[in-house]
Amino acid sequence: MGSRNRVDILHGVNLDMLGRRPVSHYGQLTFDQLEQRIGAFAHELDLEPRFFQTNHEGQLVEHLHRVEGLADGIIINPGAWTHYAWAIRDALEIAALPAVEVHLSDVDAREEFRRVSVIRDLCVATVKGEGVDGYRTALARLKQELDL
Repeated sequence: MGSRNRVDILHGVNLDMLGRRPVSHYGQLTFDQLEQRIGAFAHELDLEPRFFQTNHEGQLVEHLHRVEGLADGIIINPGAWTHYAWAIRDALEIAALPAVEVHLSDVDAREEFRRVSVIRDLCVATVKGEGVDGYRTALARLKQELDL
């Protein structure tokens, strides 16, 4: 069997607005800079990243429906959808790939509603509060899972 190294990096609602969001929670990087850093982290780990971002919940659901055969694992930051988007949860379950949930901020230390994650039980790990470096942590954890 060939190496399993294709990783979909999925970003949800409002992530494309990095640079315009509160720096105290989300850091100073723009979305393009974030993706460049994630790409560099992935390549350091011999992973092949493919990026997808949308502000439309149905588009993220459709992307997850089509991921079979195109990716070996998923890094997902659904943004606010984390807390209530049951359709995204079901689509992630349908995708049936190892996934790591990532949040730039420490969602568990913020507002009460942010402490709920409808996808957490489907993920092999959750990384939160590490800023951009959390993506390196998440990719390393996913690589462990893919190398099993």
